[in-house]
Amino acid sequence: MINNSTKSPALQSEAEAAVDLLDDWFDPIEAGLRDRVREFIQTMIESELEAALSRPRYARRPKADPENADGPSAISGHRHGHRLRSLMGTFGGVEISVPRARLDTTEGKTTEWKSTALRAYQRRTKQADSLIAGAYLAGTNTRRVRRALAAVFGGAVSKDTVSRVWRKVKADWDAWNARSLAAEPIIRLILDGTVVRVRLDRKATSIVLLVVLGVREDGQKVLLAVKNMGGETSAAWRAVLDDLVKRGLREPQFLIVDGGTGLEQALAALWGDVPTQRCTVHKHRNLLAHAPRRLHEEVSADYTDMIYAISPAQIEERRRAFIRKWRLKCKAVADSLEEAGDRLFTFTRLPPGQWKSARTTNAIERLHEEFKRRIKTQTVLPSAETAAMLFWALLAAGQITMRKVDGWQTLDQNLADQPIDLAA
Repeated sequence: MINNSTKSPALQSEAEAAVDLLDDWFDPIEAGLRDRVREFIQTMIESELEAALSRPRYARRPKADPENADGPSAISGHRHGHRLRSLMGTFGGVEISVPRARLDTTEGKTTEWKSTALRAYQRRTKQADSLIAGAYLAGTNTRRVRRALAAVFGGAVSKDTVSRVWRKVKADWDAWNARSLAAEPIIRLILDGTVVRVRLDRKATSIVLLVVLGVREDGQKVLLAVKNMGGETSAAWRAVLDDLVKRGLREPQFLIVDGGTGLEQALAALWGDVPTQRCTVHKHRNLLAHAPRRLHEEVSADYTDMIYAISPAQIEERRRAFIRKWRLKCKAVADSLEEAGDRLFTFTRLPPGQWKSARTTNAIERLHEEFKRRIKTQTVLPSAETAAMLFWALLAAGQITMRKVDGWQTLDQNLADQPIDLAA
């Protein structure tokens, strides 16, 4: 029996078409540009050295001018060969022949000339680093960046390269954490924590990032701090707040919190007299946790009617009705609402145009959701510091933008003296 392994003409034509399709992607403009990159970079560095030596290559050294000791002739030196350097940019990887030279010093010695265009030990251009970091921030993990940027860099990016680029971001991260806040016109703070998974002692562990968002006088939101302090205890939050105050943050006019005990204790000790709004969304979740599942829809309907009423008088009336009804139907729900006290309705002291942005911590919750969406492909982050740094970098790099708060035009108005009457 004879087996014929020859493919049919139809299958052969499809395979050849697939190969030709990739071959047709050759771009003569890109190829010509990359062929000229090496020449351009070498010419630029040669011109820089000629300016330093005050003469072109193979030219004689200019004679000293005693009347103009500070002029170009005061700089002298000599060339001594070339050094091969590898450089990767958005144009791909190239081998460059970099000229070397020794410059004379005023002490009668010589020093190695250093190019300002191509720094010592530089292996990538800043634009290449920016592109790699941007791909990482967009949600691509270190192992997938190589495939994602292979067409741009010619397959020259490895996961180790991505890690080295990311470590360079740490210098900016450290500077941001130490920056002065004295000039920041912050009038409102929004505080909350988020849970992420990181690798600690070679094990996947959940940690809490404490996030502080500020609102300037013009209504623009700005990230002030994101730190891993081991949890959401009172001491952890107090350490974060003390660091902000130490760097010049002035006392805010309004606070928005999630209702955590540790955070409220820290704020009470530091800014006990500042009006504080407890997030209405977090309280809604608490109410549902105290009610049977069959009552969730009814609880939500009554709570929404109360919180989203159009005036303080309506909110006060519907709150009393809520308490009376649920004391009889499910006392745990009524007790949970009363536990929040007047902090659940502090937003009623503001102009109605600000209510939407003042009654919840949604501004931070949106950042949490976007952050977790970006790191979903990585499952577990390398370390706790990497998690905090990545959160900051998404905003610093413009991957996430924040708009002004609703009602920012009335932020200069004073708060009303009294929230709603809580007597049921």
